[in-house]
Amino acid sequence: MRITTRHFIKTSGLFAAALLLAACGKKEPPPPAPAAAAPAPAAAPAPPPAKVYVVGTDAAYAPFESQNEKGEIVGFTIDVVNAAAAKAGIQVKFVNTPWEGIFNALGQGDRDMIASSVTITDERKQTMDFTNPYFDAVQLIAVKENSKLAKFADLKKAKVGVQTGTTGDEAVTKLLGKTSTNIKRFESTPLALKELEAGGVDAVVADNGVVIHYVANNPGGKFKMVSDKEFVPEQYGFAVKKGNAELLGKMNEGIAGIKADGSYNTIFKKHFGVEPAAPMAAAAPAPAASK
Repeated sequence: MRITTRHFIKTSGLFAAALLLAACGKKEPPPPAPAAAAPAPAAAPAPPPAKVYVVGTDAAYAPFESQNEKGEIVGFTIDVVNAAAAKAGIQVKFVNTPWEGIFNALGQGDRDMIASSVTITDERKQTMDFTNPYFDAVQLIAVKENSKLAKFADLKKAKVGVQTGTTGDEAVTKLLGKTSTNIKRFESTPLALKELEAGGVDAVVADNGVVIHYVANNPGGKFKMVSDKEFVPEQYGFAVKKGNAELLGKMNEGIAGIKADGSYNTIFKKHFGVEPAAPMAAAAPAPAASK
């Protein structure tokens, strides 16, 4: 068959048109789906809040522990605890706790530590653990300036004021007898000293630090102080629940730290006007219960 030029052009045009339509009708493959984003890493759990150790103190024993006009618990013991705790990297909170129930609060777990001018004794060591000592103490006798009482034995015929459950109470009870009506017991040593000022008792037996502080700050009371070699030296320590080795270790670390860097001496001088006579060393515990 002869293909004319006109027929060839027509046929070629139709073929080209068909190819164009076929090309237009072809679907392009869809773009690849974006890759799924990797899940965000889980947030690290927040660290638990630092433990705050609850410290019980009978805040009626200036200059060791008392309350200022704002109701804040202050004093030598408080400053030592705060400094030792900071050195050991722990946090503490003080709670005013009556002396009569202070050791029960420790045993029941209501307090983690007792810092209240507590004398280290063999009897107390049976039910609680003590840190290394932070203060050396001894008993003093407070009397009026015109008193003729000159030694401990002179108190046998006197009316004597003491704070209930303290070393002074124990010593006077041994001297006068358990049933003596001449022993007048008070909730705090300052109350006993106020009774001395009022003439209700002839003498008060209490720890040296408290007596010295009270006499110095109450010149109108016209007191004088009497010492006696019969009184056994004592040492204060911080008490923790029996077996609480972790807190005991931290506090001992803190006490050693503030003695080594001189801050203990600074605290001592702030409250007593002088630096301690010599570095304290552990001594034989006092034989009787005391504050």
